[in-house]
Amino acid sequence: MSETQQPPHHSTLSYPLAAPAALQPPEEWPDLRQRCPVAPVTLPSGDRAALLTRYADVRLALSDPRLSRDGLARPDAARITAGEAGSIFDSPMARALNAEGHDRWRRMVGKWFTAKRMRALVPRIEAMTDRLVDDMLEHGQPADLLRHLAFPLPVYVICDMLGVPESDRDDFKTWSDTFLNLTKYSAADMQAAHRDFGTYMAALVEEKRRDPQDDLISELITATDGEGRPMSDLALAATGQALLLAGHETTAGFITTMAAVLLADRERWERLLGDRSLIRSAVEEVLRYEPYTGFGMLRYVHEDTEVPSGTVLTQGTTVVCSMAAANRDADAFEDADDVDLARTPNPHLAFGAGPHSCLGQPLARTEMQTVLAVLLRRLPTLDLAVDPARLRRVEGLITTPLRELPVNW
Repeated sequence: MSETQQPPHHSTLSYPLAAPAALQPPEEWPDLRQRCPVAPVTLPSGDRAALLTRYADVRLALSDPRLSRDGLARPDAARITAGEAGSIFDSPMARALNAEGHDRWRRMVGKWFTAKRMRALVPRIEAMTDRLVDDMLEHGQPADLLRHLAFPLPVYVICDMLGVPESDRDDFKTWSDTFLNLTKYSAADMQAAHRDFGTYMAALVEEKRRDPQDDLISELITATDGEGRPMSDLALAATGQALLLAGHETTAGFITTMAAVLLADRERWERLLGDRSLIRSAVEEVLRYEPYTGFGMLRYVHEDTEVPSGTVLTQGTTVVCSMAAANRDADAFEDADDVDLARTPNPHLAFGAGPHSCLGQPLARTEMQTVLAVLLRRLPTLDLAVDPARLRRVEGLITTPLRELPVNW
């Protein structure tokens, strides 16, 4: 990293940066983008990294093969937390998927996430959402939209995709909560959850092999790559685990923040009530506007690389790509700090970019659009039950979802 740039007012910033409120971005972003787009930061582990905040820099870092996720297990790569020692990138699930080859695995699984397949899922997602709204209405107001809708829906959707029986879906919710909570469960609890989940998925693969249905696991069992090779049983089970872990918390967070952003300014909600054709562009704008999508994506620099801002990232540097900061870059988006529900085009980076962009983004978009349509239809008077300034985010996680979203109707 160039030695000529330093972050304003600090020699090295502690990362992640604090935000003044749940729906506001860190105050440092504008200065960093303007004066120090490649900023030295210290991670919770104490390791040093380089923070990128400009759109053009982040997009290049996520797309350029000279920067990759593959190097993050190296001993010289920065760790997010102390004692992590690369475990995130060297778990049994990661090893099973890596053994398949990243590009090969993405091609095989990505065939499921087509526009046609996503459209076919809409009636089932809509029915699930209606059922959860019914339960929330029965609970009475105020109600927590996160607990009643945004948290359970993605689990139900993924279970439906994988062909998990209805009777087993509560187990998936329990496993998901265990994996994603860093403080609530002991190491023994985590190990037991990983073991039980792995055993369950292996048995599900065997069941689908005997009796295939119209679901992702059944399709992958018979699918082959361009050379006629099928996916291994270990990778099939790991795929189910990866989809639950990667797609659940992020989608739950997106749904919750979507509702919070749209309800924080009543004119936004009223505009959507008057023009449902804006639902698709509104979802994209919320994804762009999301003020604090968590840690960002890490990349390891394999060879010296100059980014558009003019800074050279030196080999061996660990880079933190802040997609949320990039999405507020005024050089990339007009009126970047304002919500424009009709913004088109909207090339935001909420799902990353390049070969490691989020595989499940078509599903996340479909869920968000469907949920928003159902809420507008079922609860046109939906409103926040607290001042937006009182909303809180979960601290201490790689992602930073809202703790709760109290609503009335």
